Amino acid sequence: MYVRQLELVDFRSYPRVVVDFEPGPSVFVGANGMGKTNLVEALGYVSTLDSHRVATDAPLVRVGAERAVIRTTVVHDDRELLVELSIEPGRANKARLGRSAVSRPRDVLGALRLVLFAPEDLELVRGDPSDRRRYLDELLTLRQPRYAGVRGDYERVLKQRNALLRTAYLARKAGGAKPDLSTLDVWDVHLARHGAELTAGRLELCTALTPLVTKAYDAVAAGRGDARLTYSSAWTDRPDGQESTLEEALLEALREARAGEVERGMTLVGPHRDDLVLHLGELPAKGYASHGECWSFALALRLASYELLRAERIEPVLVLDDVFAELDTSRRTHLAELVADATQTLVTCAVEADVPAALRGARYEVGVGEVRRVR
Repeated sequence: MYVRQLELVDFRSYPRVVVDFEPGPSVFVGANGMGKTNLVEALGYVSTLDSHRVATDAPLVRVGAERAVIRTTVVHDDRELLVELSIEPGRANKARLGRSAVSRPRDVLGALRLVLFAPEDLELVRGDPSDRRRYLDELLTLRQPRYAGVRGDYERVLKQRNALLRTAYLARKAGGAKPDLSTLDVWDVHLARHGAELTAGRLELCTALTPLVTKAYDAVAAGRGDARLTYSSAWTDRPDGQESTLEEALLEALREARAGEVERGMTLVGPHRDDLVLHLGELPAKGYASHGECWSFALALRLASYELLRAERIEPVLVLDDVFAELDTSRRTHLAELVADATQTLVTCAVEADVPAALRGARYEVGVGEVRRVR
């Protein structure tokens, strides 16, 4: 799989730009703030319907414009597919596949499989559990796009359940009549069903990822440390991944937490509060790993994602966004060796000399609102 063309209209800093690509490595060179990351962010958005930089869509639309449009042509097995997304803050986004409108933007998921490594990925190791949950869920959806619906169903039920708990909390604080919480039982059933399906997928994914993360970390860090993953949940200690078992466990946990949830006005148990614990040897990486070890672990997580998708016979596009400036010479070399045979690798940098020679293929210069191929 590779991207043949990207067109942006009113996306971030670009009024309009068209970039033609080819397989192999491509390097985008430009000063900071010129829009290099905007290009790969747009491709990442097509792949996940999310930005790796911001939590909402509004910043993606150029100032003064009503919407942003991303059009990309993806080639897989010698067949081309045009994917178009219209990002319209405050309204429902729109999408097209092969020039035909689709009913939901998430229907384009799977058209472009892409793994993006960026400086923000350091938060996978150092940041909050939400960063690691997002990593798992995005990879889960890349592998099996149906999980976008599972995630959406879980989040919808969670929102409704939290609204009911919040209403009860506010009524109690105001000294009003005792609220009717009888419908909580119904929401519990829905939350447990969708939560069990999501958790089963995460557990299976962790099992598949762990040996790949260990191998990737060993390669990047040259054998200095044993990296592994553990899925951590306060509501179940059964890692068998059986949905029926997980559903029963979550229902029981919700019953036990009911009093505390009414007291605090929020849902206290479920996959939205779980974590992916990263270990180096016997210690958690968060709080114990050095800066270099954190970078190596973040690299290992993305490389493991790449290898997992690659093993399933749809090789993803690999994006390395301004990462070589953050790595020492040894890690740069190891990374380049690991990805040198990728079908398509897109690299952004401010200084081309930071990029190992093995990844210096086509060269593009990025200026204010424009991209020009020079080699």
